[in-house]
Amino acid sequence: MVREKIRVSTRTLQWKCVESKRDSKRLYYGRFILSPLTKGQADTIGIAMRRALLGEIEGTCITRAKSEKVPHEYSTIVGIQESVQEILMNLKEIVLRSNLYGTCKASICVRGPRCVTAQDIILPPYVEIVDNKQPIASLTEPIDLYIGLELERNRGYHIKTPNNFQDGSYPIDAVFMPVRNVNHSIHSYGNEKQEILFLEIWTNGSLTPTEALYEASRKLVDLFIPFLRTEEENFHLENNKDTGALPLLTFHTRFTELKKNKKKIALKYIFIDQLELPTRIYNCLKKSNIHTLLDFLNNSHEDLLKIEHFRIEDLKHIWGILEKHFAIDLPKNKF
Repeated sequence: MVREKIRVSTRTLQWKCVESKRDSKRLYYGRFILSPLTKGQADTIGIAMRRALLGEIEGTCITRAKSEKVPHEYSTIVGIQESVQEILMNLKEIVLRSNLYGTCKASICVRGPRCVTAQDIILPPYVEIVDNKQPIASLTEPIDLYIGLELERNRGYHIKTPNNFQDGSYPIDAVFMPVRNVNHSIHSYGNEKQEILFLEIWTNGSLTPTEALYEASRKLVDLFIPFLRTEEENFHLENNKDTGALPLLTFHTRFTELKKNKKKIALKYIFIDQLELPTRIYNCLKKSNIHTLLDFLNNSHEDLLKIEHFRIEDLKHIWGILEKHFAIDLPKNKF
C-alpha cells in the first residue's frame, strides 16, 4: 500500500494519487484529489467522473460457452463435481485484460482427474488472465473436458437473452465494467469558497485505478468534442470562412501549441479518435496500442506497415490529415 501526504495546490488545478493499494489480484484501490476548485465545481466533476468510470470504460469478458455433450445448462456431467450452471457462473467471474476489439475465440481442453482453473484456458496472445487461480470445475474421474469460449470487449452489463441456447452453446451474463465502485467526496476550505475533490476508485484488477481514471477522462473528452466542433463551425460561419478547414476546435489550439515548439506536450493529448479515421484504420491502430498522435509518430514507417491489415494507402491518408490540420512537414520519399 502506498500513501502520500496531501499537499493542496493553491494556484494551478492539479490532481494527485494520495493512496494506492492492492488487496488481491482482483481488487485494487486508489484515492485521488483534484484541487483547487471553486464552490460547486467539485460536485460537477465528481458526478461526471463517477458515471464515466462506472459506465464508459470497456472491459473483456467470457460471453458464451459451448460443449456438445451438454443437453441443457441445468444438467450434470458424470465425473464433474459442479453442475453446468455452476461452471457457467465460475466462467462469469474470470477477469480478463486485453486490447481486443469485437469478439474472439478461446477454449479449455483438459483431462481429469484434476482441478480446472483459469490457467487452463487457451487464449489469443493479446488476452491475459488477471488471476490464473480462479476455479472453473473439479474433474473427479479420468474424463476429457472440452469447452469452447467466446470473448467480447464491451462496456456496461449485458444480461443473457432467454431461449438463446443452441447446439450446446450457452450465453453468459457479462459484467464488462472494470471499475467495481466509485465514491466522491468534497472538502471545503478558504471560508468555504474553494473545494478539494476526493475520488475513491476500486477496480477488478484488469485496470489500475490510475488507468481507469485516465480512460474515464478520455471518454468524457471524446463525448464533449462534438460541442467543440459546433462552436468552431459557428465561428467560421460568422466570419464567412470555410467551415471545413478545421473540423475540431482542438486542432486549432494544438496547432498553436505546435508552433510554440510544444509538439510532444500537444500530441500526447490528441487521441486518434478525434481524427475521424475510417473504422478499419482506427481499429488497426487501436489493436497496436496506438492511442494518441504521439504514439503514432513514435513508430517508424516500417513498424506501421507491419500492423495487420494496415496498408500504405492508410499511412498516406493519416499523413494527409496531419499535414492539413497541423502543418507538419512530413517526408514523401518513403512512399
